[in-house]
Amino acid sequence: MPFSFHTHSGQFCRHASGDLEDVVRAAISKGMLVLGLSEHLPRARTQDLYPEESDMTPADLHKVFGEYVAEARRLREKYAGQIEILIGAETEYITSTCLSLAKQLRQEHALDYLVGSLHHIDEMPLDFSVALYDQLVTHFNGDRAAMFCRYFDQQLELLQELHPEVIGHFDLVRIFHPYALGVADPLELMPEVRRRASRNIDYAISYGALFEINSRAWKKGLRDAYPQRDLLAEILEKGGRVTISDDSHGAQDVCMHYDRLLAYLRELGVHDLHYLHRTGDGVVQTLVLARATEHGFWKGFCK
Repeated sequence: MPFSFHTHSGQFCRHASGDLEDVVRAAISKGMLVLGLSEHLPRARTQDLYPEESDMTPADLHKVFGEYVAEARRLREKYAGQIEILIGAETEYITSTCLSLAKQLRQEHALDYLVGSLHHIDEMPLDFSVALYDQLVTHFNGDRAAMFCRYFDQQLELLQELHPEVIGHFDLVRIFHPYALGVADPLELMPEVRRRASRNIDYAISYGALFEINSRAWKKGLRDAYPQRDLLAEILEKGGRVTISDDSHGAQDVCMHYDRLLAYLRELGVHDLHYLHRTGDGVVQTLVLARATEHGFWKGFCK
């Protein structure tokens, strides 16, 4: 029954494709029994809109988010006999207003869960493109360690304020790091960076978060899924609970690279996976799928 709690659709996210219902249908066809929907929370400032949103306003984003929740509820009812759907959202943290807005919208829409993700550092986009990533490096005067430290400091602020049930792509700051050019990885060589990552791991474990193992990292050319093996090993050693996500941006991405994900789980010694379950009275629980890598789900598309 493996699952994903990090999904997007072109219907409600301009850099994704297709309709949300297509994502649900694809998940059913792949044999998933639990699917978390997690469109982005709206951003509050015009300057934070992405190029593909040039014809929109922050008010438009708020309207679209409400439409997403309504459609997700319709799909949950329509496909109730075929798949369990949880309705969540992926966070933004650009300024403190984003955190306040996340709390407000979570309550207003009675969201089942949050994916706690950081896509900006010092109000600058982190993962939109290599060019903007390089601008961030320039912002830190080429000091990649300082940039990584700031990422993990802001991530901690997000975790402390929102306590998201799922932590999205924990080490996203690595997304466009120039490994191919032999540039040292600050997480591997700079103690001050690793201490911050370890601190965040400890904090997330303390309140019971799930760390997603996110297979989309392979689409970006990274060696491993997020989090990379050094951090995943630490999470597991400390007793952290993990789940899996494809971070799909359309039906074509559902279970993307789950064949590689299975091998990664086995290589890192991951036996149990955790997942969210919504009871009949709307309470969200965390359950465990023991011996998850032996589940029959993988036989459909993994060797």
